[in-house]
Amino acid sequence: MENTEQFILLDRSYLPQMAELFRASFAGEPWNDDWSDTRRLTEYIRDISGAFNSLNYGLMSEGRLIALSIGTVRHWWEGTNYNIEEFCVLPELQGQGVGTRFMRLIEDEIRSCGIAGIFLQTDIDKPSFGFYCKNGFSRLDAHISLYKRVDK
Repeated sequence: MENTEQFILLDRSYLPQMAELFRASFAGEPWNDDWSDTRRLTEYIRDISGAFNSLNYGLMSEGRLIALSIGTVRHWWEGTNYNIEEFCVLPELQGQGVGTRFMRLIEDEIRSCGIAGIFLQTDIDKPSFGFYCKNGFSRLDAHISLYKRVDK
């Protein structure tokens, strides 16, 4: 790890930095998410980072949040898991090993807390799928995400 990087536990005081990093990470290719509504973005980050049993990590460099993981601790019959809701790295630092270093720090930290595994979802057609596979995650073919729009 570079001397300027610091692995931290994120609390509510980091909410504005978390929201801005998230917006920057998902605004461009390949996601193209429209998070221009700052109120909605802030509420989303507040919702997921403040959930019951939330566990949120950050990687700081020179006072700037450069990576974040927002998730929760979930107890399951097979063991306790860290369920990642959102994981991102500052776009200009992607592809430089920052995400892999950050994920290893998370793994070391949760292992020391007795957490057995990490669960997350991502899109199979995005580069993040390859990132997670490269970092030892396995595809759960028996699982599927479902969605139903009800406001129209």
